[in-house]
Amino acid sequence: MPNIKIFSGSSHQDLSQRIADRLGLELGKVVTKKFSNQETCVEIGESVRGEDVYIVQSGCGEINDNLMELLIMINACKIASASRVTAVIPCFPYARQDKKDKGFFDIPVDNLYAEPAVLKWIKENIPEWKNCTIVSPDAGGAKRVTSIADRLNVDFALIHKERKKANEVDRMVLVGDVKDRVAILVDDMADTCGTICHAADKLISAGATKVYAILTHGIFSGPAISRINNACFEAVVVTNTIPQEEKMKHCPKIQVIDISMILAEAIRRTHNGESVSYLFSHVPL
Repeated sequence: MPNIKIFSGSSHQDLSQRIADRLGLELGKVVTKKFSNQETCVEIGESVRGEDVYIVQSGCGEINDNLMELLIMINACKIASASRVTAVIPCFPYARQDKKDKGFFDIPVDNLYAEPAVLKWIKENIPEWKNCTIVSPDAGGAKRVTSIADRLNVDFALIHKERKKANEVDRMVLVGDVKDRVAILVDDMADTCGTICHAADKLISAGATKVYAILTHGIFSGPAISRINNACFEAVVVTNTIPQEEKMKHCPKIQVIDISMILAEAIRRTHNGESVSYLFSHVPL
């Protein structure tokens, strides 16, 4: 593709490389380092004049450093006369803190969805998927699970949490039927995994034959890995918006859906001025 450059921040080199390979491009040369006072320094190692530039940086690891690195890279490309700069952010940072005054963008934004890739994974990896129930671990995810359940033509259920204070789950009430069925928990992210592990116990006690968890972003901090290892999951499935290699070494239940082709296709379509909404319901081949 002419006039396009892809650069990778330091948060997720593997995903950036997969995206570039998919598009048949080389990753652009960039050097990121820190001054002795810990300020981030970025040097773009090739000309971007007149180019359509895409910078891949995920909101994981050292989140604040990575976010700053992204901003500096965008600025460096702008100063170097890139015709357009697009940030490709697989896991958007600071998106989970409930804010009364959500920020708004004054630039075009395409929000990409993992749902098509999740549907594909379920059909290919869960033999009993036609006899499953899609379960949301909280009321907030009801829209997400009903959409997936409708497209699979199966039932859904949700778990109502009564919370005493933030991050502490008090009582869980299952709304819906999972008896003698495979239960598939679906959520947007899992951090310490307290909620989904409690939910899995609840589903088994309600008669589910097997429990899977499918999560878009697997943050897995603190006690998450030991909780998953001790829980009754067949598998905990996440996308590779966040690197999972190290976590998988300590937890054989974690499986990964590669979403690089979705991001690569979004870049290709944006570059060519095509519609990105096709990706809301299809996984590129």
